[in-house]
Amino acid sequence: MPSGISSIAYLGASALFILSLSGLSHPATAKRGNQLGIAGMVIAVLTTILAGSPDGVPIIIGAMVLGAGAGAVLARRVEMTQMPELVAVLHSFVGLAAVLVGYANYLDAHALTGAEKAIHEIETYLGILIGAVTFTGSVIAFLKLRGTLGGKPTLLPGRHVLNALTLVVCVVLAYRFLNAPSVADGLVPLGMMTVIALLLGAHLVAAIGGADMPVVVSMLNSYSGWAAAATGFMLGNDLLIITGALVGSSGAILSYIMCKAMNRKFLSVILGGFGATQAKGAATEQGDVLPVSSEEVSALLKDANEVIIVPGYGMAVAQAQGTISEIARRLRAQGINVRFGIHPVAGRLPGHMNVLLPSARAV
Repeated sequence: MPSGISSIAYLGASALFILSLSGLSHPATAKRGNQLGIAGMVIAVLTTILAGSPDGVPIIIGAMVLGAGAGAVLARRVEMTQMPELVAVLHSFVGLAAVLVGYANYLDAHALTGAEKAIHEIETYLGILIGAVTFTGSVIAFLKLRGTLGGKPTLLPGRHVLNALTLVVCVVLAYRFLNAPSVADGLVPLGMMTVIALLLGAHLVAAIGGADMPVVVSMLNSYSGWAAAATGFMLGNDLLIITGALVGSSGAILSYIMCKAMNRKFLSVILGGFGATQAKGAATEQGDVLPVSSEEVSALLKDANEVIIVPGYGMAVAQAQGTISEIARRLRAQGINVRFGIHPVAGRLPGHMNVLLPSARAV
């Protein structure tokens, strides 16, 4: 495929991804947003295959069939309430891919010299660093959401000092890596940094309580985006750069919004340890619970002028979203104003309703 055509196709795919994010910002347009995102990804994948070397097409097709098969099995087996766990696992794949691509590019970049070589090595180092943190952090988040690891934060003595020292060591190793006389010599500091980054990712997420896991999943989404952008720089792929920047920036903004909604400080959550204490202004039980029958609910809905539906964990478990949609449609047909009150954190993803329960035990 000529480079001009591939560039136009990548530009079109990028536009579809932007429109997809715009559509996902509102429930009424979310379905269309998903469709636009799927179309953009199909264009991106096909363009990448056609623009590459024909010798690698069988390998790519085989990998795609294997990955699509695994994804189809997961999609059929995973319950809606387990969606955050699936998202965390998928983030770990992105991080691992960034690490592997980074090593492959470093070992293959023998022809680069001067400033071009230095820039490429910086891109490689940052891509592997972010990817390694994303990989182990996502694995720990998955284990916490699944219940394999407890929801309480693991707080090591002097953890913030330890994290700061870890970053200092990574900077020192980056200097050694950039000044390595040969590829073999550069692999030593690169490998040391990778191990440290893997441990750092696990430590950062392990120190965050179960109440903050939705924010963690969102932040890991941001990390995976920046890792993808770094991979795009390494490969010289404009689409990866644009897509990674979109995912990274939107994930960071969403994490900030969620922290604000939970009365959390953004940096406190990211640095870990905040989940051990109850958030300022947390709600307490008030009033009495009054049971009501389905007949009474029906009568109340018919006589109402406005109805606000607040989805919860029970709806997710009962898979009652279809019934709720039908109720909303019939009420609107009778001229009743129906709105939805979405939890600012749990409502960001249907499976996050499940997080509300362990969150109540973790704080």
